[in-house]
Amino acid sequence: MPQTRLSRARRALVAAAFAAPLFAAAQGYPSRPVTMIVPQAPGGTNDIVGRVVSQKLAEVLQANVVVDNRPGAGGNIGTQLAAKAPKDGHTLLMTISSSQAINPALYKNPGFDPVKDFRPVTLIGAVPNVLLVHPSFQAKSLQELVALAKAKPNAYQYASAGNGTLNHLLGEMLNTMAGIQLQHVPYKGVAPAMNDVLGGQLPILFGSLPSALAHIKAGKLRALGVSGAARSPVLPDVPAIGEVVKGYNGTLWIGLFAPAGVPADVIAKLEDGMAKALASKDLRDKLEQQGVEIAGSPTQPVSGDAFAKVLQEDIAKWARIVKQSGATVD
Repeated sequence: MPQTRLSRARRALVAAAFAAPLFAAAQGYPSRPVTMIVPQAPGGTNDIVGRVVSQKLAEVLQANVVVDNRPGAGGNIGTQLAAKAPKDGHTLLMTISSSQAINPALYKNPGFDPVKDFRPVTLIGAVPNVLLVHPSFQAKSLQELVALAKAKPNAYQYASAGNGTLNHLLGEMLNTMAGIQLQHVPYKGVAPAMNDVLGGQLPILFGSLPSALAHIKAGKLRALGVSGAARSPVLPDVPAIGEVVKGYNGTLWIGLFAPAGVPADVIAKLEDGMAKALASKDLRDKLEQQGVEIAGSPTQPVSGDAFAKVLQEDIAKWARIVKQSGATVD
């Protein structure tokens, strides 16, 4: 056989040798239950979404998909665990932008690199936060709140789930962009913060739409604005904050990641599985009822590559906001 043909044959054999394990990995995947780590406590927005999505993904993959809550350190504990998991696609991370895009700016050493340690699989959707006030509070609209705060700097307080949390930074972004000075009061978690606003001890809070919706409908809290770029279909009469404060957009996103190093064919199978799951009407209905604004469309979900760009943009955006606020956890 001529030398050129021999070299080509050898190259083909080498390529086949490398491709075979990847093909086998994808063909046999999943070979056991898939663990979906949720780095927040049960009952929160990410947990609710994770459980709904895991059930549908299990149907598509024809395998068990088990949600494993690993809360702590603002999501860092569960995220670290996922980053160190075996690179075979049997451990995934369902997480939110506050953990993946904000924590690297808040913590000197969060214990993971959001870009190098993970491969984005699918952006599931966005969950707006809602600017909430107690019904007794005198401001009946966002314009009135801004006017009150400008007239009396530092006279009004807003509660958050803690220093550096998303609802803290949303308040700081409102302060900066609206030119006002609301005082931040951090709590140890969203539940005690919400309870004090419900009880009238503090007047203002940013809360995720799924956690606040029942209180809004019951008249226990008044919604002045949603944090996304547009109004939420669940609250069509409540303006987006950006309608009043130009450029304001602080939506929380939820997405699925795999540890970096998972074979490309397994990632492709996961992307395909998530695309089929997110195309199903029953899943979309369940998510939308929770106030989740699903990314993409039933026929065109947001791919891992497009999601990676969203992540990098958000890391840069929140780094600026964290620096402006002076927030730190270490």
